[in-house]
Amino acid sequence: MNNLQTICVFCGSSDGNDLAITDAAVRLGKLFAKNEITLVYGAAKIGVMGAIAKTILDAKGKVIGIIPEFLKKKEVVHLGLTKLITTRNMHERKLEMQGLSDGFMVLPGGFGTLEEFFEIITWLQLGLHEKPIGLLNVNGFYDDLLKLLETMVRNGFLKMENYELLLIDTDANRLLQKMTDFKAPQIPKWLTSERT
Repeated sequence: MNNLQTICVFCGSSDGNDLAITDAAVRLGKLFAKNEITLVYGAAKIGVMGAIAKTILDAKGKVIGIIPEFLKKKEVVHLGLTKLITTRNMHERKLEMQGLSDGFMVLPGGFGTLEEFFEIITWLQLGLHEKPIGLLNVNGFYDDLLKLLETMVRNGFLKMENYELLLIDTDANRLLQKMTDFKAPQIPKWLTSERT
């Protein structure tokens, strides 16, 4: 059982054009606040990121934003957070997110969201952390990505046990439960002692 007191959410800094996604972010924010889960995220007050942060803050919950210095000039930074951490670059930002979080959740987003998601699940596959990673598949947003991952398995580029490290659901409550129940494999099967 994982004690998920702090969860990092990767999601878009844009609103997109599907209101179901923003609605899902608001519901997730309420779920975090109800369960006293601290949000770690990319510190924007706009888009899907802003929706979940605002919901949690409005409910008197805790939100930690992490942003690299150069993005503070380009993105609309949320200045009303519980804590704002500024890093020197993107890599330091992700290291901070990983270090502060008990688990990770992926909502719809663009290139940045996918980059963060693939890096953190690769770290799990490599055994660099043992934290659960949940993908909230809102309104079928990630259906095509999941088909691609299945194609990777069929073509021998992704082991099924590594694909199954990813926890997937369309409902935030069920996904949170899957993350709570998650137990990481102790030793990555394809890493030998010579390679570690």
